Amino acid sequence: MPPDPRALVLDLSRLERRPGSMLTVQTTVPAPAGLGLALASVPEGSPIELDLRLESVMEGVLVSGIAEVEVHAECSRCLDPVHWNEDVELRELFAYAPTDARGRPVDTEDSEDPLPQVFDDTIDLEPVVRDAVVLGLPLAPVCDDECRGLCPTCGDRLDDEHGHEIVDPRWAARGGLSLEGAPAGGPPVIDSSTQDTSTDERRRD
Repeated sequence: MPPDPRALVLDLSRLERRPGSMLTVQTTVPAPAGLGLALASVPEGSPIELDLRLESVMEGVLVSGIAEVEVHAECSRCLDPVHWNEDVELRELFAYAPTDARGRPVDTEDSEDPLPQVFDDTIDLEPVVRDAVVLGLPLAPVCDDECRGLCPTCGDRLDDEHGHEIVDPRWAARGGLSLEGAPAGGPPVIDSSTQDTSTDERRRD
């Protein structure tokens, strides 16, 4: 079952609109889908622990606090799975819908950077949580700072005991050659007794 799409929508009916009024919210909600990056993300439906303070100000409602999320990642060096909990700081102003002198709503579509708004005494925290979590996740997570990654030759994880026999490329093609009196793969041994002696015989003639 997918998470409730309104799980991160908070009710403000208990918060007075008088500047200085405050409301504390501590709750657990399921994480929405697609919360994260390629190598690190928050699983859909996993718990998000919210510890928030909502404060009424002249312009709207100021939200501040912490969202604790469970991060599942893949080490960018060795590709092993990595899990940890991350505390993400939240701070956002939700503006009251602007009105004219008669209290009627005013269109604000022309605003270059509109603030999120209070709508029917509710605020939607999902965009705020999403932005904060994504910005806080590492682009290249690692399982350990000392992780050496994978061997480029065999693909196994590198460790202190990992290694490969280094063969001189000049003798690599002769690896299967075995001559009497010489080790396989080594240089041939020339027996002086088998050398051509015709030149010496001609000289004696």
